[in-house]
Amino acid sequence: MIYKPVSHVLFDMDGLILNTEELYSVGFEEIAARHGKKFTYSLKMNIMGKQSEELASSIINELGLPITVDVFMTESRIIFEKLFPQCKIMPGVERLIRHLRNNNVPIGLATSSSIESYQLKVRHHKELFDLLPYKTWGSSDPTVKLGKPHPDIFIVAASKFPDEPNPENCLVFEDSLNGVLAARAAGMQVVMVPDSRLDRKFTTDAHLVLDSVEEFRPEIFGLPAYCTCE
Repeated sequence: MIYKPVSHVLFDMDGLILNTEELYSVGFEEIAARHGKKFTYSLKMNIMGKQSEELASSIINELGLPITVDVFMTESRIIFEKLFPQCKIMPGVERLIRHLRNNNVPIGLATSSSIESYQLKVRHHKELFDLLPYKTWGSSDPTVKLGKPHPDIFIVAASKFPDEPNPENCLVFEDSLNGVLAARAAGMQVVMVPDSRLDRKFTTDAHLVLDSVEEFRPEIFGLPAYCTCE
């Protein structure tokens, strides 16, 4: 495939920069088990990328949990306050972010997380996230009306760049199906780095699919290539 050159890059966070999707699974499995239910991988694939309340509602409805969204959110918050500070950076991501920043490529964060959740997750990775000057927290930003797979978050995130680039000039890095659909709906190219368990037949909406960010070659999208010193 021939890719169009881009000038700006947006990163999802959960499952792309940080391994928090693994921690979400642990937490949701615990809540489901309390009510004799099982949080499945297929359900996880359907909810990834959604905003917090919509995600909670989807899990409750799908599993038939006898609790409200508010109760689910409270229970999950208690669990994740312990889990999120343990998260780690995914392979290849720090190198890419530093490379783009060092080469003056405008970069931003577009996450469905709330700012409170974000602060827990980046507690031990603040230096890296400080390299992303433009940040959008979908669950906390009132201008993001609808969560992924709707395009709102990427449109809002792109508008925060000082030069407000056209969508076709933006490249998105995502791990979820909903995130890929959202980027496409926003008119942007998208690199998908999915969970290794996901059947690749579901990844056809992405412009490029990689097993790891370590495999990414910036020059194929017209971005500065890595030098041997990096």
